[in-house]
Amino acid sequence: MESINNFVNTLNGYLFSNFTVYALLFTGVLFTIWSGFGQYRALTHGVGVVRGKYDDGKDPGAINHFQALSAALSATVGLGNIAGVAVAVAIGGPGAILWMWLIGVLGMGLKMTEVTQSMLYRNTDDPENPHGGPMFVIKDGFKKWGLGPLGAAIGAVFVVTLITSAITGGNMFQAWNVADVTNTYFGIPQIIPGIILAIIVGVVIIGGIKRIGAVAGRIVPFMCVVYLLAAGYVLIVHFADIPGMLALIVKSGLPTWMGGESADATGAFLGGTFGFAALWGIKRALFSSEAGQGSAPIAHSAAKTDEPAREGVVAGLEPFIDTIVVCTMTALVILASGAYNRGPEALIEDPTQISIVQATDSDGNALENTWTVQTGDLPFKTPEARRILRAREAESGWRDGQTVFVVVEADFNADTGQNLRRISGSVRFTDQDTWIVQWRSISSEAVPALRTDPDTGEPDTGIYVDYAGASLTAHAFDRVQPGLGMYLVTIAAWLFAVSTMISWSYYGEQGVYYLCMQLNDATTKAIVLVYKLIYCALIFLTTVAAMEIFTASDGSRQPLIGTDEQLDMWTTLGLGVMLVVNIPIMLIFGAQAMKAYHEYIGRLKRGELDAHPAPPITDVAEGKDVKPDYDKDNDKA
Repeated sequence: MESINNFVNTLNGYLFSNFTVYALLFTGVLFTIWSGFGQYRALTHGVGVVRGKYDDGKDPGAINHFQALSAALSATVGLGNIAGVAVAVAIGGPGAILWMWLIGVLGMGLKMTEVTQSMLYRNTDDPENPHGGPMFVIKDGFKKWGLGPLGAAIGAVFVVTLITSAITGGNMFQAWNVADVTNTYFGIPQIIPGIILAIIVGVVIIGGIKRIGAVAGRIVPFMCVVYLLAAGYVLIVHFADIPGMLALIVKSGLPTWMGGESADATGAFLGGTFGFAALWGIKRALFSSEAGQGSAPIAHSAAKTDEPAREGVVAGLEPFIDTIVVCTMTALVILASGAYNRGPEALIEDPTQISIVQATDSDGNALENTWTVQTGDLPFKTPEARRILRAREAESGWRDGQTVFVVVEADFNADTGQNLRRISGSVRFTDQDTWIVQWRSISSEAVPALRTDPDTGEPDTGIYVDYAGASLTAHAFDRVQPGLGMYLVTIAAWLFAVSTMISWSYYGEQGVYYLCMQLNDATTKAIVLVYKLIYCALIFLTTVAAMEIFTASDGSRQPLIGTDEQLDMWTTLGLGVMLVVNIPIMLIFGAQAMKAYHEYIGRLKRGELDAHPAPPITDVAEGKDVKPDYDKDNDKA
């Protein structure tokens, strides 16, 4: 397993290099300026389009603008906002949020451009089941230039990256987080959520884009409102702290030559340099909003419209809703509650009961430069930790299988700017009715030692609980109102995961269609069905990988995917491969998209676009306003 992790991390280093980040930032700035700061149009005209003022049942397409936006948002607003932001703050620190905001603004320009491109080249031979996306842009665009075979080949490469991302970020990330947060709070084995999710997703995706759009149009608005109300409650409680948090975000996200300063390494937070914070903010914002990935155009290509740029303007709303609004609320909750730099949940009072020793393999042989921890029985959790958990007086607060860690001083880490490392382990209940930790190991040339507590000058003997992904966000809510995160984030994780997985399944399905469209219709449908079955099976297998059923080199039992770092490794792979392929496509055909955009905005300014009163929002959400017999004057079919 370690060799697989090393290979994927090395590949990610190339895919998500500084060059890729710079190329994306350049592309975002380019189209922001080229569109004349089209973000303004998305926030004004785009809202009117989504409300149904320009919907017309006679236009080609399968779903209205609101449903297309909901389908695309269902793939973006979800666990990326709940878990992805938590990962960014936990590892990159508060400064990561500043870079999430930047990507959110630039992402609006990226989304407008890539969706307009795909609408220009979408296939509407079957008006009720259109096909579109960057693969069709590059194939048909190159065909016009006499380079059809080359365009088709590049489109196939994009499809491979699309399916890779659907499997990792659109599937594995979602399933793992749901299994983790459900197991964390309710002790339910990870395999159970995997089975349930696989069945639910399978039932929805068999129905195609119309069923996906209908389900997304109901789940996403409802869950967004509930989630934002809960986050708003937390921020009201910590209202006085908000200015300080915003200042910390800006200061930690800027380089030193601009007055920036790395966030302090305290508690569970091990520190993060400016570059590390920027990298994590950009990565998680891109993963959450999918700006520049080329995935959202696939959902928007199903919209009923004969105006390509109109759907592009609608798409510009996605990064604003996803990153500027929802991600920011999550980040502020984590910062305000103190979850990201939280203290230990238990203290080993006797220093002789905890020590760092050289690790051994299953045969008892010492492992060079490999270290682990030895501890006795775990004490009860602190009163504050037990209050947050709502533990009874006689309960210790521990849960079997819970991941914990101690902080040690070891090899210097240039990313964090510190020499701090974590040594993790799993909590176990023994036959003697006591709690112990089965510790794992780390590699370090320097002999590790427990971190020195800056306040006391003594070794930090604290036992910290590792809240990964969505579990950290849930813990943040619980710190303010015990029980709130337990139910809110668990329910949100389930609903958002389902909505994201069904949308990403559709994205992958369109990729499979592209690869098979030269085959006869029956064969294509059969292959698409096989893809859907494999997609659902992967949901189940990912939750199996989250269980402690694998044996490491040191003999310990641990999950194949058990930490936020491992989770990020796989999602970065999917994100990186799509960006590397899609950015050149956007640049090559950007001029066509901008021409269509400016022509459309010109007609809008001159009052040449027909609009009608907005239908009732219930009709828009259900797609009734684009039925052929819908009476727009009387708002009824």
